[in-house]
Amino acid sequence: MSFSELGLAPELLRAVEAAGYHTPSPIQAKAIPACLEGRDVLAAAQTGTGKTAGFTLPILQRLSRQPVDGRRPVRALILTPTRELAAQVHDSVEKYGAALSPRLESDVVYGGVKINPQINRLREGVDILVACPGRLLDLVSQKAVRLDQVETLVLDEADRMLDMGFIHDIRKILKLVPQQRQTLLFSATFSSEIRQLADKLLHEPVSIDVAPRNTAAETVEQSVYKVDKPSKTALLVHLIRQQQLEQALVFTATKHMANRVTKNLQKAGITAAAIHGNKSQNARTSALNGFKSGEVRILVATDVAARGIDIAHLPHVINFELPNVPADYVHRIGRTGRAGASGSAMSLVAPDERDQLKGIERLIGKPVPVHESEDFDARAVQEELTSAGGQTEDPGPPGQQRKNRPGGGQRRQRAGDQGGRQQGNRSQGNSEQPRREGERPARRRRRGGRGRSGGGNHASSGNS
Repeated sequence: MSFSELGLAPELLRAVEAAGYHTPSPIQAKAIPACLEGRDVLAAAQTGTGKTAGFTLPILQRLSRQPVDGRRPVRALILTPTRELAAQVHDSVEKYGAALSPRLESDVVYGGVKINPQINRLREGVDILVACPGRLLDLVSQKAVRLDQVETLVLDEADRMLDMGFIHDIRKILKLVPQQRQTLLFSATFSSEIRQLADKLLHEPVSIDVAPRNTAAETVEQSVYKVDKPSKTALLVHLIRQQQLEQALVFTATKHMANRVTKNLQKAGITAAAIHGNKSQNARTSALNGFKSGEVRILVATDVAARGIDIAHLPHVINFELPNVPADYVHRIGRTGRAGASGSAMSLVAPDERDQLKGIERLIGKPVPVHESEDFDARAVQEELTSAGGQTEDPGPPGQQRKNRPGGGQRRQRAGDQGGRQQGNRSQGNSEQPRREGERPARRRRRGGRGRSGGGNHASSGNS
């Protein structure tokens, strides 16, 4: 099958060909016709299989055939859980819609940069708006945008968008859009609970499963390295050196650990950068651009921050810590082996993570092979890092450390317990929570310059 058989306009076909795509992926082949017909869609497909084009192409075609005069209302609203994913989707909208006539206007809004430039842009009118929920609600409250003419609502990475971390914001947004609309839910994974919730949002949807639910791409070689927790950093350094990894994405469970791992890698002479919700947007953009260009060898990320990272031909993913939610494992390793390419996913598993590993293996329906690392001398690497000023053992969460510091520890601990409300890098010990990805949580008011939004440079060509 070719894209021309899907009913797409010639301008879109040329844009797809210019982007280097000639044959639609299975998710695109099934989703695009359904979206063009105006049907609601619930689509599950592995990460890296082209879900974004599966909804952006039909949205562009449907809106271009119904131009509006005067100020442009928001007619398509695409919600994403993270800034990076929002940026990637907007890039796709711009790339595929560049040749359309009349041209459709689009914009992207999210927290982390100033809100006023976005207010000014939205006042000029946009046809397609890509947004993170918290910032979108900020803009609605300031009367910078209205959603009462939305024709198509998209929830990308819907498992995150509809989990309990986002459900309150989503419900608020649903009250602002027309009841008569097209709703599209796209994601790599759907739990049974999420599907039940999605049934309440969709009207007679077309359900699309192009791969077994919650599975990883067959082109990704998965492996487990069992290691004591204090030796994890040493093993990570050893694997990077032994296997000569020139580009790898490393996952941690918390922002605090992401910072620590990054610092230790730098002490070992390995160029590394961290990306998580407490980083400023400029820092995140710089880290992503450095990783894409090759200046940064290792990018250390939390689960939420990594949503939307799309590096073409990323060869390696390493789980420094296993995720608490098994489905997040599928999302993590889906960063490699994209679009049929090969990749490797290594997991460093401590004894206290055995239950998490069992949950992952139950989800994907097979055991993950256990590998041994040759010539690994944990003590030698630890001594090297210690002499360089690194820290290879976990001293406990930052709150516990602060209690032992003289002066102000209890006050700082209380601030940390409030869920990472500090901006920048001031709070590094909080677990990454989906709804706090650069946005203010629902029902909380912003203080000072908090919750800024805007666009920026992104991690990939078309960016994910």
